[in-house]
Amino acid sequence: MSDAGPLTVLCISTYEKGQAFIRECKAQGCRVLLLTIDKLRDANWPREAIDAFYYIPREIGREDLMKGVSHIARTERLDRIVALDDFDVETAAMLREHLRVPGMGETTARYFRDKLAERMKARNFGILVPDFVHVVNDALIAHFAETTPLPWILKPRSQAAAIGMKKIEQADQLWPAIEALGDRRSFYVLERFVAGDVFHVDSIVWDRQVVFQAMHQYGDPPYQVAHGGGIFTTRSVARTDPAWAALEKVNRDVLTTFGIVRGVAHTEFIRSAADGRFLFLETSARVGGAFIVDLVEAETGLNLWREWARLEVAGEEGQYEVPAVQDRFAGLLLTLARQEMPDTSAYTDPEIVFRVTKPNHAGLIVASTDQARVETLLHDYSERFAGDFYAFAPAPDRPPG
Repeated sequence: MSDAGPLTVLCISTYEKGQAFIRECKAQGCRVLLLTIDKLRDANWPREAIDAFYYIPREIGREDLMKGVSHIARTERLDRIVALDDFDVETAAMLREHLRVPGMGETTARYFRDKLAERMKARNFGILVPDFVHVVNDALIAHFAETTPLPWILKPRSQAAAIGMKKIEQADQLWPAIEALGDRRSFYVLERFVAGDVFHVDSIVWDRQVVFQAMHQYGDPPYQVAHGGGIFTTRSVARTDPAWAALEKVNRDVLTTFGIVRGVAHTEFIRSAADGRFLFLETSARVGGAFIVDLVEAETGLNLWREWARLEVAGEEGQYEVPAVQDRFAGLLLTLARQEMPDTSAYTDPEIVFRVTKPNHAGLIVASTDQARVETLLHDYSERFAGDFYAFAPAPDRPPG
């Protein structure tokens, strides 16, 4: 708390998420404000923990948003501004800069949203990344195409998940794909497609130090699941696995280099099938989506939403320590479902610790001290899910409105 009374935290979220963050801020004695879009006016927000709501159109302009939040600041002392969703990271940074609120500014936020900025920063500091080129200069693109083996991935610079990505399998597909982007081409990066195993590291950073890391390996790579179908899975990496130590080092290198002072991060890497090296793919200043926050809690006991709230409340002058963690293995499987409300009651193993209740989704999290048991359940359940629930819809070209 500040001398002037309880901290006021403005949460920004254009998607329905972050309920645990909001509740923890309230439990810490904060005044909590939520800025969200008109469409989410009736969403399942923890209204008992929110002191005031503010609604905006999804497509509000930058200047109008600054004016609107500045108007809020006439009567509310904004001590923290927090983006609960990946798409709001740059918005929150812009508002912090404008109102001089502590936290990540616009330059640093770029390294946690803009895939081109991330790759350039990483490469400049000796962190391995797939070969890439900015989709702006024809000669540089042509040189990349001549010198880089196929296939390639055409990626939006500031989307999340696999939204808007296009795989280029043949050279003659490249220029039509670029031309289809029109004046938006500079908002894309072209990258060599690297085959291999994809990992994610979910971290807590305090005072520029990575104080907690949880390592996980996806089953099929997320791009493949999003664009080609399949059951999404991810599971714990054992500390005795050589991948754990390699990921710990490269993840620290990335987060230290990118300059995050405090917060949470979700970062992805690929272990090249060709040479076994770990390459950096992307990072974000948020908790992992697709129920990964629940996976981390199942294996460690830490809820990253709540820990993030504690970090924000502590701020520049406070103290933070990571709570004692459990040491279990956990696995998550998730799929779009044919049924509006899938029934997973036929799945009865005692290792099940979480069931997804999102409409048109089926998902489970299992946890055990036995890594082999987790692997067996993920394998068996993936086959059963394919018959019981599985449905497929390709990743969209843009975020859902």
